[in-house]
Amino acid sequence: MLEPASPPRPKRRGLMLVLSSPSGAGKTSISRRVLELEPEVTMSVSVTTRPKRPGERDGIDYHFIDEARFSAMVEAGELLEHALVYGHHYGTPRKAVEEALAAGRDVLFDIDWQGAQQLREAAADDVVGVFILAPSLEALAERLRARAQDSEEVVRYRLARVAADVTHWAEYEYVIINEELDKSVAAVRAILAAERLKRRRQPFLSEFVQRFRTAPGEG
Repeated sequence: MLEPASPPRPKRRGLMLVLSSPSGAGKTSISRRVLELEPEVTMSVSVTTRPKRPGERDGIDYHFIDEARFSAMVEAGELLEHALVYGHHYGTPRKAVEEALAAGRDVLFDIDWQGAQQLREAAADDVVGVFILAPSLEALAERLRARAQDSEEVVRYRLARVAADVTHWAEYEYVIINEELDKSVAAVRAILAAERLKRRRQPFLSEFVQRFRTAPGEG
């Protein structure tokens, strides 16, 4: 005789995985690899007022908008967080993130420490913060110049900001020194696996466990 099928298990609540780092430390490369390997993770597509870099696509990498549209979104409360970074505005649209979390999907954020602070203020229980460090300042400078996306003046400006940016590492639950991409990606995936199992992200557990307190044939 076949055993009765168990009822479908409700979805857990999704989480906000925040990756932050000084520019050039490798968080974007880590983010892309995690997205390839983790089907339950979706990328939060930020709005920004900065110009597109070579190869970037509107609506995929960022939503590229002007200053007037950005200000209107801030005024309407349409952004979970927003910040001025290297002279340009960035922000996270609220609606898409809230829908993903409720559906049990995790949302990956490639944002700076200012945005991470605002996300914690808006939804602390949903946020998991990971700070990415380069193995050295020399390695950071080499990476910035190797990607050839910015002028030498911009590279120097970004390097000058590193000393201030790295002081925020202690605000994050996890810190990864990105010496090897594959190892860093594996570390982020391990963090995801553990955080998904936290009790607060499995709101169905009380009801699920209650089934074990009812003898067969009762109820």
